[in-house]
Amino acid sequence: MAKQNKAFKFRLLPNKEQSALLAKTFGCVRFVYNKMLAERKETYEKFKDDKELLKKQKFPTPAKYKSEFPFLKEVDSLALANAQMNLQTAYKNFFEGNADFPKFKNRKAKQSYTTNMVNGNIKLENGHIKLPKIKKPIKMKQHREIPADYKIKSCTISKTKTGKYYISILTEYEKDIRPVKIQKVVGLDFAMDGLVESEQGKKANYPRYYRQALDKLAKAQRILSRRKKGSARWNKQRLVVAKLHEKVANQRMNFLHHKSKELASNFDAVVIEDLNMKGMSQALHFGKSVHDNGWGMFTTFLAYKLKEQGKQLVKIDKWFPSTKKCSCCGAEKPVKLSERTYRCSCGYVADRDYNSAINIKNEGIRLLALS
Repeated sequence: MAKQNKAFKFRLLPNKEQSALLAKTFGCVRFVYNKMLAERKETYEKFKDDKELLKKQKFPTPAKYKSEFPFLKEVDSLALANAQMNLQTAYKNFFEGNADFPKFKNRKAKQSYTTNMVNGNIKLENGHIKLPKIKKPIKMKQHREIPADYKIKSCTISKTKTGKYYISILTEYEKDIRPVKIQKVVGLDFAMDGLVESEQGKKANYPRYYRQALDKLAKAQRILSRRKKGSARWNKQRLVVAKLHEKVANQRMNFLHHKSKELASNFDAVVIEDLNMKGMSQALHFGKSVHDNGWGMFTTFLAYKLKEQGKQLVKIDKWFPSTKKCSCCGAEKPVKLSERTYRCSCGYVADRDYNSAINIKNEGIRLLALS
């Protein structure tokens, strides 16, 4: 039996007093993070030429600031400790060359904090959840039950731009996941206009929610630009824009969840290309289309849904010539981006994405045989 993690996300409905304490916690977490980062930045500038000496430097903890700033004692200490851990991770990623130097957080950034389960300080009670430092349990829209044998590890509370509160409850459970014998394999080619196309000729037919909302968004943003920033009317219109963006994000997430579940249920292995979507969007000027599809989110959903069932997500190399290769004879030829039909000298003619999907599936089967 192996230990597995699973998160459950629910809508929180705090009262005014609870909302005030949550807002205070968001602010304190941001304040402590920025304070610690300022000290780390100063130390880095001082010792950056001597990496060995820099590694020996001791960095501050949230406890250091509590005597100088008493308001930090009013919020959950575990939330402040997690802010320190997040900064340490960001700092480590910078030194390993995986990220830029950590940036300061501002009020416009995502408002969230994470607290941990310690000695039963987090409790679920009849559609409510008890959190550290908050006296009364907070009402929660619990649309599904968390199994009794799932142990709560931590909770992340967040607030959206539209003023909605959510809680993500991370749980741990034991499950014996046995690898499934691979019989049904599907190859998926990324399609700019429909998310994916399989070698069976089926398209996901993604509705392109962002494109559908562009006219409404443009109109709402024009009105916002005319309003005086910071005024009551500006804030009211800002909420209109935020709600439109939130609706598009929710529609996209719902579609991707359903599509990934369908694939994970019907196939033992799914083969995709390991694409650099950020690079594609910048190089080919397809920023809006790439953002609208949510390919990264789709592959994340697909990966964990397959893993839960003992199935596999196979990623083939991004340099594999799936577009250039003929799925019938194996010959390769250059293909322009504007060419939507693949025509080979052997006489084979097919839709470009369909041909690519067949090649991706065949390469995936080859990799599975090697493993």
